[in-house]
Amino acid sequence: MAETTAHTGTVPQAQTQVQAPAHEHQQHPIGLYLVVWLLLFVLSTFSYLVDYLGLQGYLRWSLILIFMVLKAGLIVAIFMHMAWERLALIYAILLPPLLVLVLVALMVSESHYVLFTRLAFFGAAP
Repeated sequence: MAETTAHTGTVPQAQTQVQAPAHEHQQHPIGLYLVVWLLLFVLSTFSYLVDYLGLQGYLRWSLILIFMVLKAGLIVAIFMHMAWERLALIYAILLPPLLVLVLVALMVSESHYVLFTRLAFFGAAP
């Protein structure tokens, strides 16, 4: 009933395999960072050209916002290494600000409704 094992001083086969390091350092090519830096420079130049050309109204603000979002997206994707992260982490970081923007858009439409309702019932201010 009692089993005895002989200790020969050898290590079992399963333990002899070399363990891979838990955190491997991933090196990205420097060319990628230089291309992103160049794109950021070009987008910043376009953003300044919007002001230099004297564009006004919705065109001005939409161009500025588009360039701003593109620059922020490049920075987050490449320099903060979000492009190489898991999809769940990307959703956890990007989804809440997008939902906040949706809620802000809903509040803006609600504010227009309230304003038009007040004007309809109380009339224009003197």
